[in-house]
Amino acid sequence: MKGLKYQMKSVLRDKFCLMTFLLPVLVAVALHFMGSIDMSSLGELHFGVLENDLPLQAVTWLERYGPVTAYATLDDLTAAVNEPSTNVIGVRMDGESLKTAIAGDELDIFQQAAATLPTLYEQRNAAEQVEVLTLERPDILESLQGIFIPAVLIVAMFMGCTFNAMNIISEKEDGVAFVNEILPMTPSQYILQKVVVGFLFGSLSSIITAAICFHLSWKNFGIMLALIALSSFVAAMIGLFTGKLSDGLMTGVVYIKIVMLLFLAVPLVCALVGVSGPIAVVCNIVPSQPAFEGIMALSAGNAGAAVKDVGILAVHCITWFALYVLISARRKVQVA
Repeated sequence: MKGLKYQMKSVLRDKFCLMTFLLPVLVAVALHFMGSIDMSSLGELHFGVLENDLPLQAVTWLERYGPVTAYATLDDLTAAVNEPSTNVIGVRMDGESLKTAIAGDELDIFQQAAATLPTLYEQRNAAEQVEVLTLERPDILESLQGIFIPAVLIVAMFMGCTFNAMNIISEKEDGVAFVNEILPMTPSQYILQKVVVGFLFGSLSSIITAAICFHLSWKNFGIMLALIALSSFVAAMIGLFTGKLSDGLMTGVVYIKIVMLLFLAVPLVCALVGVSGPIAVVCNIVPSQPAFEGIMALSAGNAGAAVKDVGILAVHCITWFALYVLISARRKVQVA
């Protein structure tokens, strides 16, 4: 029990561990509130004109397509058009038509609008007789949240790997690892002392993230808790291996990045490409894949598929635990 208290105090003093705990929660909050932000104004056309240059009817016609700003001098209008942070289209009268001016660094959609605007103005009378059907603007963020939110939850679930790996590496650099080797601890006691920290922090971070991002029934929330618990345990076990294999801090950081990249890349690629068949079965070797599939299944209301993924994660837990115990026991026999 004293060992667990020491591990908890060590983690609470480590800013890197605290950052890894808070990061998924902060990202989840950002994704949750970004869905309610109207970003349609970013695609609007913005026009700049000179005062008393365009007739009132031309200004009124332009306002149908976007806001119009009047500038007192030509230099002010030119500066607004050339401003890199804006997509202002300069508009001036050219006889009975219009002429436009752009900086050239705008997106293609704004450049095409500037090129089409004079012709559209000349044919405005004929265009008014055309029936226009206004389609609903799709919410791009909402469609992407279906993948972003499970990915953030995967990061939270597998943060225990970072906790344990960094904890073991710091003990190696401080010389505490040598003390642990001579203490009368069995492999199971050592695993318990190390796994509990990463497991608790990873589970807590995941539960907070899931509570922010998902609104599940009690049944589905129970399945989500099972996914979180098993994933956090597997991550903590992999963190033990990562810490043991790392010779120093820089090597450990590289290993952690590789592991986290693998945890994220495999489920995201499978979801985007639509992997199925034998390849999908092989991908389940990476524990984040069944966790990701289980989260996606729960978000779609398919509890049966999520239960199957819980079973796969349970096999992962048993396998990684047994593998670490066997390796630790063999090392002790060789030392003896």
